[in-house]
Amino acid sequence: MLQQFKNIITANKLFQKTDSLLIATSGGLDSAVLCSLCFEAGYIFSIAHCNFQLRGEESDRDEEFVKAIAKKYEVKIFVQHFETDTYATNKKLSIQEAARELRYNWFKQLIDNKESNKLDYLLTAHHADDNNETLLMSFFRGTGLNGLTGIPEKNNHIIRPLLGFSKEKLLLYAKQHTIKFIEDSSNKSNKYTRNYFRNELLPAMATVYPQVNENLAKNIQRFKQIELLYNVGVDAIKQKLCRVKGNETHIPVKQLMQYNNKALVYEIIHPFGFAEKQIDEVIKLYKSESGKYVVATSGSHQIIKHRHWLIISPIVAIESANIIIEENDLEIKFAIGKLSIKSINRNIITEGLDVAVIDFKEISFPLLLRKWKAGDYFYPLGMKKKKKIARFLIDQKLSKTEKANIWVIESQQRIVWIVGYRIDDRMKVTATTQHVLQIVLSK
Repeated sequence: MLQQFKNIITANKLFQKTDSLLIATSGGLDSAVLCSLCFEAGYIFSIAHCNFQLRGEESDRDEEFVKAIAKKYEVKIFVQHFETDTYATNKKLSIQEAARELRYNWFKQLIDNKESNKLDYLLTAHHADDNNETLLMSFFRGTGLNGLTGIPEKNNHIIRPLLGFSKEKLLLYAKQHTIKFIEDSSNKSNKYTRNYFRNELLPAMATVYPQVNENLAKNIQRFKQIELLYNVGVDAIKQKLCRVKGNETHIPVKQLMQYNNKALVYEIIHPFGFAEKQIDEVIKLYKSESGKYVVATSGSHQIIKHRHWLIISPIVAIESANIIIEENDLEIKFAIGKLSIKSINRNIITEGLDVAVIDFKEISFPLLLRKWKAGDYFYPLGMKKKKKIARFLIDQKLSKTEKANIWVIESQQRIVWIVGYRIDDRMKVTATTQHVLQIVLSK
């Protein structure tokens, strides 16, 4: 088993001999065996132990046992005590969820603290039986293909080198090498979902299918291979459909709907924080009028129907601050870019949507730079009648997110410039203009 362990690490390039490892150690069979294997293989490691203070004296017993393991191998140990019950209550989590969140946050802090700890990877002792349980739990909970591929062997700084070994093999190794370990009494309680699968469901399945664990392990490998092919196909379609414009992704609705495939819709939207249950809402946008939208459950993005497109864009908090532009200001930085301001000779006027050329006598400092709001109006350059900015933006065929990022410059409650689009006709340079103010937008 030791040789198999080393072969897995080498073949899958999990880590190098010179890497410094942190082993999450509870004192149970799995982590005790992992510590032994790493020691026998000559790897450099430290130990991390979480005391969740959930089982009274037993929790303290576990901590002392793990300290003895560290002493045995003469390695550094990190111990952290958690107020798990309080954390779970405050965060409205189950005890299992709270414990998981607490330990992985702490592990990450240890790994990230390069100056003090100099640790490269976290090793956890998940094995093949854990993987099978995860597969079944994901299946019954309702999952996509990725959920059927089990626990990843390597995920950023986290490595699980025992996934190729069953619990039975770990027990045999511990017996052959006289490795001591402790039992967590909570493992016998079926009030935890994983324990129910481990203690009740899988043993019951084994009475009908004696090779259930081996078959599930093989299925995980099959699903991983299938996922590789699946991702190649999905990526090709996404590249064909999705057009990235700045921080937005534009998708032609008709082309997307021609695939008639909910899985494809999910693969496109879920990287932006949308849940599987939102697929039908997104599909309904196909027949909706422009302006309808769906907000991701994560709150980070929204999908807006704009004419023949679905536009995925980040949700940016509306800025309430007003930016004052003084007469001596040469440069103003704000949310969508930078404004360069200067007086120029009327004979060297530059034209363009990103350039505002204004008759100095028509404005008074300080100017006000702000987001546009409902009720704003101006006299578009070349027109003698006023127009609401809301209508002007509709005429420009801007999407909802584009409208949300429109700024204006105001002077004495008169709009001087819709930044990047149009100046007010009353501000234009004429034959009688003596002084010209030029404002240039750069993004």
